[in-house]
Amino acid sequence: MIDAMRLTYGLNNINPSTPLRVVVRQAHHPSANHPERSRRNAERAKRVERIKFATDEATFKRAVGLYESGKVTEVKALGGYYSAVVLGTEPYRVSVSARNYKQGHCTCYVGQKDTLCKHMVALALHAVLDGQPLSDKDKHLTDEVKCGSRREALSQDELTVVKKSITESMKYIKPYSGPSRTWSASQDSLREGCSRLSAIVSDLPINKQVAGVLVKLLLRLDKKLTIGGVDDSNGIVWPFMRDVVQVLIEYSQIDPKCIEAFKLLRGIGISSFGWEEPLVRILDETQK
Repeated sequence: MIDAMRLTYGLNNINPSTPLRVVVRQAHHPSANHPERSRRNAERAKRVERIKFATDEATFKRAVGLYESGKVTEVKALGGYYSAVVLGTEPYRVSVSARNYKQGHCTCYVGQKDTLCKHMVALALHAVLDGQPLSDKDKHLTDEVKCGSRREALSQDELTVVKKSITESMKYIKPYSGPSRTWSASQDSLREGCSRLSAIVSDLPINKQVAGVLVKLLLRLDKKLTIGGVDDSNGIVWPFMRDVVQVLIEYSQIDPKCIEAFKLLRGIGISSFGWEEPLVRILDETQK
């Protein structure tokens, strides 16, 4: 009531001969002057990404369900580790390292076999997010490589970001020559690298430019398998390569200009499993 009376008084006492001055104030975005907040959010997103890509799809989805339903309780941080009671079929005592969320323990059946379980992943998510909600993007994890639907060309900056992301993901596809007790960890690294690459490939538009990027990715992976010392005896990298080849076949059907990128495959010599043969056949058929 007081504000309304003041406004009425102000309007009634305006001198008609005095020009009105309208001041427009720009809306203030809450994060506009908070670069530190933006930096923290970006770092948190990277940590969630590390958890997500280090986990298989089924385990991650179950862990998200536990986290979102408030099943991670009594969380404590002590000596570089997080501990909690995670409510599953029964209450489980769980701990994970703050530096490496794959290192930890859980009293559930899976955790007692020294295997990363959904309870450990749920605690890792809580350690990073502190109870805050996951974004839709963060919740999504699939090992499936899909053909996208976009058709636009990437700008030079966007292309640079994609290439950098691919290079970062390729670091997980590394050679193995250690003792047998560390072999499982090497396979986990391959799986994480391929999961990261799957997410990148599935988000790319369909065009000749991107087809060239994918062909070069396949050549890099092939080199790692043939002479780079990568042990893919568990069948992780090869199925990913096969799926990328299928995506490129779909590219060629949607946009025939993509076939020009297949010229890079001529004369590459002996490859792993002959993965390039379907693409070379498509190239040959178009040049008859």
